[in-house]
Amino acid sequence: ILVGALVFLPAGTFNFMGGWLFMMLLFIPILIVGIFLFIKSPKLLEKRLDGKEKESTQKGVVALSGLMFLSGFTVAGLDFRFGWSSVPRMVTVIASVLFLVSYAIYAEVMRENAYLSRTVKVEEGQQVVDTGLYGIVRHPMYMATVLLFLMIPLVLGSWYALIAFAFYPAIIIVRLKDEEELLTRELSGYAEYKQRVKYRIIPFIW
Repeated sequence: ILVGALVFLPAGTFNFMGGWLFMMLLFIPILIVGIFLFIKSPKLLEKRLDGKEKESTQKGVVALSGLMFLSGFTVAGLDFRFGWSSVPRMVTVIASVLFLVSYAIYAEVMRENAYLSRTVKVEEGQQVVDTGLYGIVRHPMYMATVLLFLMIPLVLGSWYALIAFAFYPAIIIVRLKDEEELLTRELSGYAEYKQRVKYRIIPFIW
């Protein structure tokens, strides 16, 4: 309901096809993954639903992310209402495909890492995961979310909203560096893992 309000209220109409496309791309995969986790791994589902950060830096990251979403969805809706910009249909199609690809990466990461949580913490008995995507980049989940969030304004059909969402990589870098400090300090073997896997979220670049 909240996401729908953020998408359609600024647009001033429910006749916003980009908004409906985004809602379907967002919630149908979430529903499928949620049902699968509820059946196969309820503990992982519980961890994914726990979004209460305890670290002050991470609380700031969550707040900035919320502001980014609020401004991005508002601009996208206003862009549709007043016709500020026009995204070619093929760009929207490609963005929609990449949006689903990011969900596929997300699902694979959850399959590989049973310790995956929405909050930054180290659990008792946690071990370093270094196989699959974790053997290519240290934070494949963030790789997926960066791709997903940068596709949102293109799915919504707004070049101006892309300006707001373009801040997300900077936000995630702050979260990532703070998380790596914690993992290096508290998770046995993580310092050695960083030496083996050099790249954080973009293979062969960073």
